[in-house]
Amino acid sequence: MIDPQQLQLISEFIDTQPLSEQVISALRLQYPQIHFTYCMEDDIPNQEPVLSTLAFNLYLVDGREHCLCLTRQYEHATGVVIAEVIAD
Repeated sequence: MIDPQQLQLISEFIDTQPLSEQVISALRLQYPQIHFTYCMEDDIPNQEPVLSTLAFNLYLVDGREHCLCLTRQYEHATGVVIAEVIAD
């Protein structure tokens, strides 16, 4: 389970520096119970982010049934997708 406050703290941490693999590695160390994935926003079509900023969007991942899927339910979340937004 990931709670909204935890997701907000993750967002604030990401927002303090340029998004990179090093930021993802730091998050993995800080939150070992959460699986983090980093991609570009256009890799996730037709989904609404749980948390949105100008630089990135956050999506929750449900991995309970051996198949990963995006969810909006914090109580089922086992991971976070960090999708970088590239300004046009």
